[in-house]
Amino acid sequence: MKRAGESVRMEEKMSEENNEEVMLLEAQIEHLQAEVTALQHQQQDNHKDITFHLRGQMQDAMSYMCGQRQGGGKEMMLSRLKEKVEELEEDLKRQTQMNGISLNSCITKTLQSSGSELVQQLCVSGHCSKLVFQVEFQLSKFKEDQRSERTITDLNVVMDASDLHNLSSFLSGVEESKDLLLFFRTLRTFSDRCDDRFRTFQHFQEKYPSVVCLPGGGWSEVMTLNHPELPGCVLFIHWSVEVSREGGVTPKIDLVTKIPERALQLFPSQPLGGAAEAFQSLLRILGPEAAIESVIMAVSLPQDT
Repeated sequence: MKRAGESVRMEEKMSEENNEEVMLLEAQIEHLQAEVTALQHQQQDNHKDITFHLRGQMQDAMSYMCGQRQGGGKEMMLSRLKEKVEELEEDLKRQTQMNGISLNSCITKTLQSSGSELVQQLCVSGHCSKLVFQVEFQLSKFKEDQRSERTITDLNVVMDASDLHNLSSFLSGVEESKDLLLFFRTLRTFSDRCDDRFRTFQHFQEKYPSVVCLPGGGWSEVMTLNHPELPGCVLFIHWSVEVSREGGVTPKIDLVTKIPERALQLFPSQPLGGAAEAFQSLLRILGPEAAIESVIMAVSLPQDT
């Protein structure tokens, strides 16, 4: 009986050890399954990384594959895929022409994934005319029954602040409100107004080269008017594009005069100080281009007219 009891206790001990080993193995299996799931999500994220240079590397790869692969089924499939890529290229081109914004890349990384919630980190870069931007944010998608919600958090906009001082307050407001639509809409409007200024400045510099000068280049805010026979007398056209915190875009054009003290003493009766007010009246009546040209004509030489 004693030996039988010892045998039973040994069997129970072995059973407990086996159970512990089984539990340990099950825990290891669950850990490995979690790692496999995480790697699968990472692989999906890698596949979602988008580059929009479709006509470059992707088109070359498709052409190469279509040229190298032979066989009815595969060749037909590749041909259809190539047509689909071309359709996507044309659609992307139309979208870019419509909204004026070109995207260079969009990188997606999954931070959290469950049955009802998906949290992703996105980094989108591109340009609107001469303005280059990068937008980083977290996108949370929540599904419950037939209801679906999307929320943007941790929005961060990166642009060249040295050239965009008029946008700094607006960008801070966008990062606080998390309003991506407002950012892209205002960016397009701001870019259009800057393009208008550039075209106007370039036009007058080409038309009146002896009078008009762009010391900071065509994309700067300042155009100077110099009378060749009146050294030291300079008129400045300052054309800024103001953006409010709420996204309102307003061009602001001012005329600033730089007249030497000697010239002012020679013409004490002339209301030179009222030139800025007179220019604002011309702006309201004629518009920017005609008002600026009126000032240029007033100081230009006959050979420029």
